[in-house]
Amino acid sequence: MANKINAGVAMIKVFESWGIDHIYGIPGGSFNSTMDALYKERESVKYIQVRHEEVGALAAAADAKLTGKVGAVFGSAGPGATHLINGLYDAQMDHVPVIALLGQVASTAMNYNSFQELNENPMFADVSVYNRTVMTPESLPHVVDEAIKAAYKYNGVAVVTIPVDYGYAEIDDLEISTAKNHKKGVIQPDEADLKAVLPLIEAAKKPVLYVGQGVRGGADAVQAFSEHFSMPVAAAVLAKGIIPDSYHNFLGFAARVATKPANEALADADFILFVGSDFPFAAYFFNPAAKFVQIDIDASKFGRRHKTDLTVLGDGATALRKLVEFGKARPADAWLAANQKNIVNWRAWLQSRADVTEGDLTPEPVYKQVKRIAEDNAVFVTDVGNSTIQSIRNLDLNGQQLHTTSGWFATMGNGVPGGIAAQLSFPDRQVFTFSGDGGFAMVMQDIITQAKYKLPIINIVFSNNSFGFIEAEQEDSGQKEFGVFLEGADFGKAGEALGAKGFTITEISQLPAAFDAAKNSDGPVVIDVKIKNDRPLPVEDLHLDPDKFPADEIAAFKERYGVHDLPTLNELLK
Repeated sequence: MANKINAGVAMIKVFESWGIDHIYGIPGGSFNSTMDALYKERESVKYIQVRHEEVGALAAAADAKLTGKVGAVFGSAGPGATHLINGLYDAQMDHVPVIALLGQVASTAMNYNSFQELNENPMFADVSVYNRTVMTPESLPHVVDEAIKAAYKYNGVAVVTIPVDYGYAEIDDLEISTAKNHKKGVIQPDEADLKAVLPLIEAAKKPVLYVGQGVRGGADAVQAFSEHFSMPVAAAVLAKGIIPDSYHNFLGFAARVATKPANEALADADFILFVGSDFPFAAYFFNPAAKFVQIDIDASKFGRRHKTDLTVLGDGATALRKLVEFGKARPADAWLAANQKNIVNWRAWLQSRADVTEGDLTPEPVYKQVKRIAEDNAVFVTDVGNSTIQSIRNLDLNGQQLHTTSGWFATMGNGVPGGIAAQLSFPDRQVFTFSGDGGFAMVMQDIITQAKYKLPIINIVFSNNSFGFIEAEQEDSGQKEFGVFLEGADFGKAGEALGAKGFTITEISQLPAAFDAAKNSDGPVVIDVKIKNDRPLPVEDLHLDPDKFPADEIAAFKERYGVHDLPTLNELLK
């Protein structure tokens, strides 16, 4: 006769077998049976109490982005569940595995219009790759096991709704988890498909390699390909950190959260090799006439972003290695040299802004201090808005350091939760978060969470009293800026009130001491930097090319953004 086990405990043991060691959430009556199980199994799966379920869901997504392992979160019936939706969409749209447990009223109270009863399945249908309500106590651990497998298989969100009475029930103690059978592999690209790409590379005069997070772990393959074919490299924002930012052929990033060298090269390229990415703005920033080859493990993405000339189904890094093996070397040329010079000029311009020692505060001197104290394996989490633009431009990641943000969904308030996830997933590594005052104010209550668990996270807030990213969009559309200006607050003092060490910076000279203190802190730090509300250089709409813009317009643009000594790629090619 089988031994008996509490169904909720059996479910948590499934979590443990899959290597899930923490879960975020806020208790509620409909989730009490699972809370009881988490208490009983607290040595194996740690419960992390957040102060808003959205923070928990965003943190679970960040866990998955940074580690590749499934993130875990829960919400109680009704409002606890609905608060999760933003973070779950973040996971869905950035293609990472997350499991969300939803509380539900007791099975005997369902369909009686009970307090906080919500038909949760339809609400979560769009965001999930797996969405089930547990129907018996005996099936609870099985359904959770299936959910985790689905999250991994589809790199998406799995949702399990649990009637509260089921978690208390006693069931047979059987081996349920299939974690030991879980295997990972890569799709091998077809040799004939790869060899068909080579004539297009040989014919190209202005080629660019564009990579996304699908090449994670393949930095060596990217650089070997770039060197062999003398091809500059650009990347999606979610791929930041895969390639060292200092790599001499690395152009940076495309679109608006971007760098000047990448946008210029992609607009002028006659051949683009698009590997492991689903970049949604390719139609706007890639030369539409360029020959376009797409490599991906998901054939449904072929042709989604740009008309394709050839496609290769398979692992991106493997494909790049095979192309080097099959193809003859492409000699360095004027195109590569011009792009390399463009990178050097761009980095010098950024450095000139970072080296300013007096005058109005801007983000660049802040990142100079970050670089000064950052450890070689630090983790960086960026919120959404102008802080994203500044981080991808000014953080010089070395290939060991990690970076993440809310990419495709671009949800504000991602920074603080991501920092919590980073520090819990990598307790021995230094963690930084970067937020604007708009995004930080959405989630700053969870500085309490950082303090509760003694997480030494360095939270940097850029306060410009504006939703600056949207303010720029309103400017570009020719409308009056409206609804974007924010009432200011002292977030350094607020951080102190929430349990962190707080600093409020109003002058450049105050930065070194604050960052020295932050480096040596044994708990969370909030550094509120009162920056001037200047728009970042709009590399998506540069008015620098004399072949496209009148001289007076170019002069006004250079004066506004301080780019007098920043030539265009076309000028470097002449």
